[in-house]
Amino acid sequence: MTHSKNRRIFLLVAAFMAVVLAAYGYQASLISNSHLISPEDLVKVLQSSKLAPPLVISVGPHMLYAQAHITGAEYFGPGSDLNGLQRLRARVESLPRNKFIVIYCGCCPWNHCPNAKPADDALREMGFGNVKVLYVAENFGVNWVDKGYPTTRGE
Repeated sequence: MTHSKNRRIFLLVAAFMAVVLAAYGYQASLISNSHLISPEDLVKVLQSSKLAPPLVISVGPHMLYAQAHITGAEYFGPGSDLNGLQRLRARVESLPRNKFIVIYCGCCPWNHCPNAKPADDALREMGFGNVKVLYVAENFGVNWVDKGYPTTRGE
């Protein structure tokens, strides 16, 4: 293959990825503000002895979860992946529909997250009404880890 042909293939793949990311990339910004929870508020909930702890689920890439995740968070796959959504649904199927669930991603800036909205939609379609999505403005490292919030590294 010539250099010119390799370059054209690379540009085609990059253009395709840009279209895919554009289709999914701005979904998180469509989540209603009433469905969001800030990192500061989630920390308060997690540290409260008066409240039942929420089920916290990471819906981002596995590499992000393995590097660092909210202490106690569970992982079933990315929210943008059909297999991840199936595992998420299977995990919560037997739970009461009023169970407090917090989902989060943090893979990238909020307006580019492809994982939070599909996971939120899946849970709400199942009848869960007490679901919050962690608002991660920049990324999990900046908005959670760097602030010293409860974090576990590794699987």
